[in-house]
Amino acid sequence: MSCLGSIVMKELEKYLSHPVFKVISETISSKNQQAFVIGGFVRDIFLNRPSKDIDIVTVGSGIELAEEVAQKIDNSIQVTVFRNFGTAMFKYKDWEIEFVGARKESYNRNSRKPIVENGSLKDDQLRRDFTINALAISLHKDNYGELLDPFNGLQDLNDGIIRTPLDTDLTFSDDPLRMIRAIRFATQLDFIICQESLNAITKNNKRIEIVSHERISDELHKILMSKKPSKGFFLLDKTSLLPYFLAELQNLKGIEERDGKGHKDNFLHSLKVLDNVAEKSDNLWLRWAALLHDIGKAPVKKFEKGKGWTFHGHEFFGAKMVPKIFKELKLPLN
Repeated sequence: MSCLGSIVMKELEKYLSHPVFKVISETISSKNQQAFVIGGFVRDIFLNRPSKDIDIVTVGSGIELAEEVAQKIDNSIQVTVFRNFGTAMFKYKDWEIEFVGARKESYNRNSRKPIVENGSLKDDQLRRDFTINALAISLHKDNYGELLDPFNGLQDLNDGIIRTPLDTDLTFSDDPLRMIRAIRFATQLDFIICQESLNAITKNNKRIEIVSHERISDELHKILMSKKPSKGFFLLDKTSLLPYFLAELQNLKGIEERDGKGHKDNFLHSLKVLDNVAEKSDNLWLRWAALLHDIGKAPVKKFEKGKGWTFHGHEFFGAKMVPKIFKELKLPLN
């Protein structure tokens, strides 16, 4: 291990003070099994962001480890098991801990549900969406707190870059939801998506059609709840993803001029209003209202000689459009 790794290992131990880490360490070390905390919890250590979700990957059965650890912590803990996915999770106080066996994945062209096989830690890190989410910390007593970073995710964190561990085309084609996740992380963290990944998202954007609207809406909510949500919608537009689930918003783009009279770009205006509301309120539905407040302007736009551009009744037309948009995205209609 490098000198940097040694420093990181000593530093990281203090972030592993939660009792569950010690119990996992004792459990796996007693039978010489490997287990690691991986993903968002590790990423957020370096970003100094609070995290209550812990993902544990083990070389072996994640379900068995979850049940054993839960029993040792408190035998009244209920473990929820997802046998089809080889995962299990339980809640302990205000923490949510999920366990999975290390695995490798392959995909069928018409589905984003993977074919799963047992694998090594490296296999499991390879299947992660981005290098910053592939960071892992060992929980075995022999190297407790050691960072495993095979794809330079720490450097990408330092540089503020979203990059995939594997070939970008393969990553986004296999699981197209990752295209919106890339944009969501870039928005939440104020990172840059590397050019290769941006190009691959644009190239594979049609693949988003195999993703359920519920999953797309989950990501849109996270973009909307970011500090500056407009960044995400500009990226969704730049990569031509927006027409697949919010074409009505994209239809507001552009400025048309006739007889020397133009109008404002209502797409840009909507995103400005969204950012202004985001500065004042963290209410998700108020942010949706800001995003869609001018949605009816594209269908009613008219040019009147001597007057210029008009958008008469756009608010009433927009009010009728929103339920249809929400129904498509599987959002509540109340």
